[in-house]
Amino acid sequence: MGPTVYFVIPCYNEEEVLPETVRRLTEKLDSMRAGGLANEKSRMLLVDDGSRDRTWEIISGLNRENPYVEGVKLAHNRGHQNALLCGLMTAKEYCDCAISLDADLQDDVDALDKFVEKHLEGCDVVYGVRNKRETDTWFKRTTAEGFYKVMKLLGVDIVFNHADYRLMSKRALQGLSEYKEVNLFLRGIVPLIGYRSDYVYYDRHERFAGESKYPLKKMISFALDGITSFSVKPLKLISNFGILISILSIFGLLYALISYFAGLAVSGWTAIVCSIWLLGGLQMLCLGVVGGYIGKIYSEVKARPRYRVEEHLRNTENPLDKGK
Repeated sequence: MGPTVYFVIPCYNEEEVLPETVRRLTEKLDSMRAGGLANEKSRMLLVDDGSRDRTWEIISGLNRENPYVEGVKLAHNRGHQNALLCGLMTAKEYCDCAISLDADLQDDVDALDKFVEKHLEGCDVVYGVRNKRETDTWFKRTTAEGFYKVMKLLGVDIVFNHADYRLMSKRALQGLSEYKEVNLFLRGIVPLIGYRSDYVYYDRHERFAGESKYPLKKMISFALDGITSFSVKPLKLISNFGILISILSIFGLLYALISYFAGLAVSGWTAIVCSIWLLGGLQMLCLGVVGGYIGKIYSEVKARPRYRVEEHLRNTENPLDKGK
C-alpha cells in the first residue's frame, strides 16, 4: 500500500485541456496504485483561479464522474502562485505528499512515478528540472535562463530550470504554511524550507491545447517579484552606484576648476544638458527601484488574505468502486 498522493493543478481558463489532463492523470494514478506508489485515497485537486470560461463547470462534472477528482474554486482570480498555494494548503490536510503540476500537460506525467520513488527513499522535496528548453522560442529560452542566472548572482537559492513541477511531503507542506508573505515566489520559498531534497529530470512537452497564461508582461512581473522578494542587492547596487557617481563628480569638479584657472574653459551647452539628463535619468531609475521595494512593504503590512475559497468539492468514493 503506497502513500496518499495528491496532484495539485492550478487552472485558469483551461476548458480546452482539462478533460484530457484528467484522463491522463487518472490513468497515471491507476498505474501508480498498481505499482504500490499510491493508495486508494490519492486524488487530483483542481484549483479554479477565477476562470472566465467553463473551467469550474467542467471540474464539477468531473468530480461527479471521476472518484479521483476534487476541486477548489477561488472567489476571484488571485494569480498562479496564490492558486497553487491554496491547492497545496488544502491537500496538506489529506495527503502524505503533494505534487504540483500545470494543467496544460507540458509537464511530463510519466515522470510522476520517479517523484514518489524519491519521496519513498526519504526526500521531503523533489524538484522537477527540465533537461533542455527546445520547445521554447529563442527569446523565451534566453530570457528564462538569464533570469535564473541573475537570481543566482543576487544570492537567491533557486533551482536552475525548475518551474513549479515538484513534490512536497506533508512535513515540507507544513513548513511552507509558516511562510506568511503576500508577495509569493514559491520557487524561492521552497528551498528555504530545508529538509532532504533531490531532482527528477524530464523533457517538457508542447502545450496540449489553449493559450499560455504567461505572456511577456506577466513573465516580467513574475521575474521582478522574485528579485524584489528575495534579494536586497539592487538597493545595495544603487548605494554603490551613488558612491561611484559622487567620486566621479569630484574628479569632474577638479577638472573644471583646473581648466578654468588654466584658461582652457569653454562654455558648452551640450555637456551641461547631457549631464542633467544623465543624472536625472539615473535618479528616476533609482527612485523606481526603491519604490518597488516600498510597494512590497505596503502589500505585506496590510496582510490581506492571499486567497479566498468559494467552494470545495471533496470526493471520498473509493476508485475501486468506480466500475460497479
